[in-house]
Amino acid sequence: MPRDHRAVVALDAANTGVAKPQYWRELFADYGRRRKTHFILVAEERSKLVGFIVGEIRAWEFGSVPCGWVLAAEVDADVRLRRIGTMLVDAIVDCFKKAGVRKLRTMLSRDDLLNLRFFRSQGMMAGPFIQLEKALI
Repeated sequence: MPRDHRAVVALDAANTGVAKPQYWRELFADYGRRRKTHFILVAEERSKLVGFIVGEIRAWEFGSVPCGWVLAAEVDADVRLRRIGTMLVDAIVDCFKKAGVRKLRTMLSRDDLLNLRFFRSQGMMAGPFIQLEKALI
């Protein structure tokens, strides 16, 4: 797991421009304790991490039945057209299905066209909820 942790931190920093080692350390620790409902899956080529997906089963927020949520999905820019993202989504969907979940959800910025296009290509569309927010400062 430590090797995967370092590789996930590096890929995330390369893709987002923000290094978040403490966030990932805490997420790996939390998910490691909850393996039946929380998943971190990685894709490797020639022993190098080239992608990952993070998801969990969440239930009953705002009346929702249990759903599989994808919280993060990233693929190395050099290999994006090799269907690695699709394979990762398929793999996490299998995890969710085995746990009895029947819906997949994620949340994206409306400006994140790369990921919007990707998730739509996976058959996803707008769901029944509307996200609301309020500035606190």
